[in-house]
Amino acid sequence: MKIQILKPYAVNVSEKTNWFFLKIETDDGLAGWGEASLSGGWEENQILNCKRLSELIAGKTPDEALPLLAVYPHAVGGLVWNSILSAAEMALMDIKARAAGVPIHRLFGAPLRDTIRVYGNINRAATDRSPQGFAALARDRKAQGYTAFKLAPFDGVYWADLGDAEVKKKYRRALDCIHAVRDAVGPDAGVLIDCHWRFDEASALQLLKDLAPVKLFWAECLTSERAEHHPVLDRVRRAAEAMGVLVAGGERQIGALGFEPLLRGKLLDVVMPDIKYTGGYSGILAVATRAHECGVKFSPHNPTGPVCNVGSLHVCSLVPNFLILERQSEGNIYDDLFTGDHPKLVNGSYAVPQSPGLGIALNEEVLKSRPPVKPRGESTADPRLG
Repeated sequence: MKIQILKPYAVNVSEKTNWFFLKIETDDGLAGWGEASLSGGWEENQILNCKRLSELIAGKTPDEALPLLAVYPHAVGGLVWNSILSAAEMALMDIKARAAGVPIHRLFGAPLRDTIRVYGNINRAATDRSPQGFAALARDRKAQGYTAFKLAPFDGVYWADLGDAEVKKKYRRALDCIHAVRDAVGPDAGVLIDCHWRFDEASALQLLKDLAPVKLFWAECLTSERAEHHPVLDRVRRAAEAMGVLVAGGERQIGALGFEPLLRGKLLDVVMPDIKYTGGYSGILAVATRAHECGVKFSPHNPTGPVCNVGSLHVCSLVPNFLILERQSEGNIYDDLFTGDHPKLVNGSYAVPQSPGLGIALNEEVLKSRPPVKPRGESTADPRLG
């Protein structure tokens, strides 16, 4: 069985978002799917990198190709190149599992659980970004069966600008949105916030105090995770712990090497590797193993399409330190994209997939019918964030 062709598909989801998928076909008729969706409109670069990768692995067997797909934080191509390598690993594991007649998780071991709890990320779906808009969306997702909800309402806020009166208004409006979601979902639901690295130490601590009545499940990406800010992150995490709030982060780190400083220093309560950046199934499971050794909980970053969503279910079934999985809700095409055995949301959880391979395949006619667009309104476009 040899790799014959790589097919990239860039698909528009909303005015903010495109998704990117990779199909690998073999000469014996098997095919597998991976996903490499990125924020910010990098699809043209990803297509070029797919061509580069095809030159590297076409004609090889999956076992010959897999060692060539290792990801590294220092790779010249950055997230773009590593996302394509990760998607290719996902697709080849899909092929291997289909050939063996087993679900992907069985390539790595026996599952530790039958269901995977998820939280609804309502942020990108919130076109009405008022407190009332976020609250209405949270109530809708609660009716669908979610028991935990994440939002990132800090549009236009950055710690260095908080002296500006208009930025202060945006900050207070964000607080109102979070309080409104808590009121909408009730006292027992989980409320999570994503800060996209917008705060320094003083403003992060103030934010935690301002939101104490909300009783947050976690605060994500509170401060910069760059090496020079690790002492700040450590102090903020300790302060949050005293308030009963978990600190989560690490979504842009690449591979186990990228996560090592955060894990070794126990700078996070919850680590959020993304299967699209960490080297696919093998890479993200390596991060999970190291996090478990360090006593850190595991909750994959997953604000993307059905391949990553179902793929992350396979991963989460295997991880002893698993906490909860992200599930994006954006646009209206998710269910149109795939065929196969996609689990249904029941009481805030998905069942672990049991069909061979990934368990789903994508509808290529639908993929072709939704060409990508230049994203608008990207909330993390400020180059200072990160």
